[in-house]
Amino acid sequence: MPSRKNHHGKRKRDELEAEDRPNQLGIGQTLALLRDSNETKAETTEESGMAKNPANDDQWQVVPSRKKSKKNGKDEGSNYPAITHSPHARLQTNVRIGDLQGLVLYLLADGPAPQWVSVRHHLEVRKVVVLMAAGLERDMFNGGIPLDEYPSSSKQLPNDEGKVNADSRPLSSPDNYYPTKLDKDQLPDCLKELADMFPHLWPVKTAGDDRASRLYSPLQSLLMAPLPKTQEEKKMKGPGPRPPRAGKDWEDKQTPVTEYIATYEQLREGEFVPHPSMVPEEEKQLEVERRKTENQATENGWVDSVVGADTVPENGQNGERTIEDPTTAGRKLYAIDCEMCMTGTVFSLTRISVLDWSGTVVYDTLVKPAEPITDYLTQYSGMTAEKLAPITTTLSDVQAHLLTLLTSDSILIGHSLNSDLNALKMTHPNIIDTGFLYPHPRGPPLRSSLKWLAQKYLSREIQNGGQAGHDSVEDARAALDLVKTKCKKGPTWGTSDASSESIFKRLGRASRPGKTPAEGVNCTGAVVDWGVPARGHGAQADVCVGCSSDDEVVAGVKRAVNGDADGKKIPGGGVDFVWARLRELEVTRGWWNQSRSADNEALLESARARLLDDGAGDRKEGANGQDAPARRPLSVHVAATVSHIRSIYDALPPCTALVVYTGTGDPRELSKLQAQQQQFKKEYNYLKWDELTVKWTDSEEQALKEACRKARDGMGFVVVK
Repeated sequence: MPSRKNHHGKRKRDELEAEDRPNQLGIGQTLALLRDSNETKAETTEESGMAKNPANDDQWQVVPSRKKSKKNGKDEGSNYPAITHSPHARLQTNVRIGDLQGLVLYLLADGPAPQWVSVRHHLEVRKVVVLMAAGLERDMFNGGIPLDEYPSSSKQLPNDEGKVNADSRPLSSPDNYYPTKLDKDQLPDCLKELADMFPHLWPVKTAGDDRASRLYSPLQSLLMAPLPKTQEEKKMKGPGPRPPRAGKDWEDKQTPVTEYIATYEQLREGEFVPHPSMVPEEEKQLEVERRKTENQATENGWVDSVVGADTVPENGQNGERTIEDPTTAGRKLYAIDCEMCMTGTVFSLTRISVLDWSGTVVYDTLVKPAEPITDYLTQYSGMTAEKLAPITTTLSDVQAHLLTLLTSDSILIGHSLNSDLNALKMTHPNIIDTGFLYPHPRGPPLRSSLKWLAQKYLSREIQNGGQAGHDSVEDARAALDLVKTKCKKGPTWGTSDASSESIFKRLGRASRPGKTPAEGVNCTGAVVDWGVPARGHGAQADVCVGCSSDDEVVAGVKRAVNGDADGKKIPGGGVDFVWARLRELEVTRGWWNQSRSADNEALLESARARLLDDGAGDRKEGANGQDAPARRPLSVHVAATVSHIRSIYDALPPCTALVVYTGTGDPRELSKLQAQQQQFKKEYNYLKWDELTVKWTDSEEQALKEACRKARDGMGFVVVK
């Protein structure tokens, strides 16, 4: 009988040998391997210089050797890098912009190998260029969008029969997330050059939320990288939220609590009843009427805190006292939490707890609702008939006490305070809601629970009372501590920015695989974009090149990749990673329609005038009998963008990976419906249904969701030159 040691040793060897053996195969895979094996034998025979004569199997003839065949100047037998789609790949999900970022981090830093694409000899990739070219669509490659139409025409363009080809997909694949091979003969003339550079068209899904009909930034999705997991995080298992990752480079930023007071727009979005002092003058009368309609007026038992001139002392001005605690900024802060029961179909107050900034309980009382209780909600409120039987405190008593606490310099803190204030039938202008400070990862209207936030950001377990229900003092203290943590850490704490960093910072910190210190172990990066990228997404890049046209972008990419001759701004040899954006097609198609800064707005208007107005094409007779400019068809603008991509490709040094992605699909319908929804929400607060200028029904809601899905439908190309 073999010893236990030998038995385990044999099992270990078997396991190691099994790792080197291919996975077990099915019948189809076995036949494919047999076929490949026969073909390999034939190729081996031919490579040796001999092959059978088909006319006479007994005779042999000499054929040229194919051992050193090359394609596009690349020796297939060498270690030249390549990025290809494997026909044996089994894609389970859409390729996303985050996957493109993962490819960059794998090629240049310490990222894991991508599973959606095959990468050979990735250590030989010298540089990576990522180009965003918004305005290109997959429908262009199959005739779904007539390229002889002017780009500003409707979203869905009719074909010769007057029907819409919006869902046409002649370039089909087994699943909509598989790539499609580019066939030059089947492409429109303006797109043929892409087939000379790229083997496949990849469907790329833009980050977003279909349920909330939100589209996330395609820039942030690629340029903001998640922080690498620590060893402790890798060991963590089990349910529950993980502790937040601040990273070793995180710096606390002490922030006054006043920075977190909710704006009027936030309160409206969060379904708060705004305090009269916050309502714009032109909306005051409408707000009064709305509150009467919604039974939220004074005659319905509602009260508004009394606020006047700001009583907060100026810090050290005119001999006034200096604020001792800069975090509180001289304000009085109260954290509140309420417990409610059901009275009929509404929630009514049954307990309120108020804590000051130090965490001391300054007010805690049970409340007897005016209406009969139909459900005590004991599992949540902790209330029972026995507890409330001797209580005589009413809602009016609570309101009167709170009015003595709340003044102009008072701030209310809580979680989902709109529910508490509705139960209190009270409004106050200074609100800090932890639901705003710690937004849900998928964005509004979703909100994280207070229990989850306490677990993640305070490492504290709350609301574990079981049938005893929640403790309003405990919940108020958790909300208070979340705000204190936010004041200590800074505005980005608790947001996506706290768990991610600029890709340029990530590349600059990570060691380049296969490189020695003498060769430079860290990667350098550049941003080439319209406007002044150094003010935004290019702030962490080593080089920023601002542009005002696509021609300047092309020239900037060439500079960034190859370096300046004098090496003053861009050292000789260029940078390792370049992110750039072509925008002229985006302008002509009307996709670039939002600008946050005056500089970008002026840049957009200038581009529109240059691309769409005088001199944009041949002249034709106008309505007044004079010649008017005939705008160029969409194919001309597409050809210009493809030409820019080709120019960049030709200028790249060997072993450079080029990634082109569109960012999004057509966002115009989504933008239009979102604006319509916002207008409806604004009017709905003040007007009756028959007075609304915009109606929002289930039909519009479904159209919005469909527009979001289509806007997320982007595409991309990947290749190594």
